Amino acid sequence: MQIYLDNSSTTIPNSEVIDEITSNLRECFGNPSSIHKIGIEAEKIIKKSRSTLADALGDAKPKEIVFTSCGTESNNMAIRGALSANKRAGKHIISSFSEHDSVYKTLEDLQQREDYKVTFLKPNKDGIITADQVKNALKEDTIFVSLMHVNNEIGDINPINEIGQVIKSYKQSIVYHVDAVQSFLKLKINLENIDLLSISGHKVHAPKGIGALYIREKTKIHPLLTGGGQEMQFRSGTENTAYIAGLSKAIDIQKGSLSEDLNRIKKLREKFILNLKSEITDIVVNSSESSLPYICNISFLGVKGEILLHTLEQKGIFVSTGSACSSKKKGSRVLESLDLSLGIKDSAIRFSFSKNTTDDELQFTVEVLKKEITKLRKLLNYK
Repeated sequence: MQIYLDNSSTTIPNSEVIDEITSNLRECFGNPSSIHKIGIEAEKIIKKSRSTLADALGDAKPKEIVFTSCGTESNNMAIRGALSANKRAGKHIISSFSEHDSVYKTLEDLQQREDYKVTFLKPNKDGIITADQVKNALKEDTIFVSLMHVNNEIGDINPINEIGQVIKSYKQSIVYHVDAVQSFLKLKINLENIDLLSISGHKVHAPKGIGALYIREKTKIHPLLTGGGQEMQFRSGTENTAYIAGLSKAIDIQKGSLSEDLNRIKKLREKFILNLKSEITDIVVNSSESSLPYICNISFLGVKGEILLHTLEQKGIFVSTGSACSSKKKGSRVLESLDLSLGIKDSAIRFSFSKNTTDDELQFTVEVLKKEITKLRKLLNYK
């Protein structure tokens, strides 16, 4: 039995998505920039997929969608591209300590190399960046704000709409970027006041190697890649037609059941936490009750997270201790920013669910956790 509970790291590609990709690789292999029939067919697929993604975002236009290779590229394109195009407007940026490394480290790099001043906000006790925090951080020379919609480690949801209103009320010209990698196709996204928004395919049962960036019309942004001028001049390079089609298929499969899936997973998570609390002592739930139900970060005191991760792996249960993009590095910046005790931080495990997660899988996981944590705590002389 294999139970996969690491969906915030990556999801299992849907079988229909795989079929769509392989079909395109065989039959629509043309270069979308070619003007012959085979190239035109590939171009049509990209055009249709662009419309599918725009529709899934609600208020977006197809021409505002740029396909990329992943969420990290989308974030870098948004940050570096927008700052390059607006550098004369100011040097101050607002973000937070709980951002994904592709945002946090990019901003750190820009601060060190190009003399930008970044205000990294600290999340409140619920793991959230509030609109008031952003309001108080805004300055006359603020040109860019980058915040995630849903945190990838604890699942807490930032009030991106309220934050957007605060930013644009202060100054319309400030560029507002939202990292929606963990919220796309899980929560409804309102694009009002958002200038740039990043998504990733492999978080929504599409393959790795495909992502997208929403660029609101008239938002100034310089390309990172120059060349043939593909993707409306924003990202040169031959488009990955097959993976673009795969992302489009994943959207088609999931977009109609967003609310239904969210409610089902919410009930599953509530039951999972309740069962854990009734069966295992000394656990701390690090995700707030209002966090995204698909993510559940829990500390099992007395047992280091990495030890428990590998113990569960031996039983066919796959989880994470945090962001897969930075899991080989020591400590979690996100948990650190919440001022948790060392014991809580070191024993944290992230369970992340998908629309395919079942009650039976979580029941079995509780049983295994109860048995293995009892063994480990005894072995480690916990209390």
